[in-house]
Amino acid sequence: MAKEKIFSDVGEKEVTRAIVEGFSKTFNEYVDSDVIIVGGGPSGLMAGKELAKSGIKTLIIERNNYLGGGFWIGGYLMNKITVRAPGQKVLDELGVPYEKVTEGLYMTNGPHACSKLIAAACDAGVMIINMTKFDDIVIREKNRVAGAVINWTPVSALPREITCVDPVALESKIVVDATGHDACVVAKLEERGLIKTKGFGAMWVERSEDLVVEYTGEAHPGLVVMGMAVSTVYGLPRMGPTFGAMLLSGKKGAEVVKEKLKKK
Repeated sequence: MAKEKIFSDVGEKEVTRAIVEGFSKTFNEYVDSDVIIVGGGPSGLMAGKELAKSGIKTLIIERNNYLGGGFWIGGYLMNKITVRAPGQKVLDELGVPYEKVTEGLYMTNGPHACSKLIAAACDAGVMIINMTKFDDIVIREKNRVAGAVINWTPVSALPREITCVDPVALESKIVVDATGHDACVVAKLEERGLIKTKGFGAMWVERSEDLVVEYTGEAHPGLVVMGMAVSTVYGLPRMGPTFGAMLLSGKKGAEVVKEKLKKK
């Protein structure tokens, strides 16, 4: 006697067609966005959530196959996340449980916090393209940043003689560099002599977090810098495995972007 079927009669071709058509439709829609955020770490995700929640068409580009950057694993491969006050208020917003370690210091589980942040960004309407490497900037009049040149991340791992794979370009009103210490978008401006970075300094948590939030903003016409990319641009101390400034920098960066978009 045959067992009763559990799943529908859908085969391989329908699955493949759904993936190809679904991705193509979405990708085509976001070839032109209000904001492109390069980097899907905590600051980029936080900014994306805030922007998309306000109805701003927001695309996040992430080179890895996962989102969250160091927010997943904390420090020294021990996946506990520390947040200095007032960063815990963002954990409250996201519904992330945490414990108070000492006055002004809170701790939570990295995977839980990161999952909540990713879900919040997606729920707000952010479009995310991962396994996508930022290659270069799109420049318009007066050297204004106006988009991002991208390619599949695996292309960069192939031998040079077989990697004649041209990238494609996406346009946007604002580009955000949320790529951490590498400051990848800013680096492309620096290659062209349009900006000069100072490189991040030695670790000093107490100073770094305040300064990262303070200096978050437009570093070049059309380019807003947030998170640890801020430290690299302005020569600020690094902060190590505490994440309050990442979250608050993302929030502030989103407000800067909103103000810039009002003037467009």
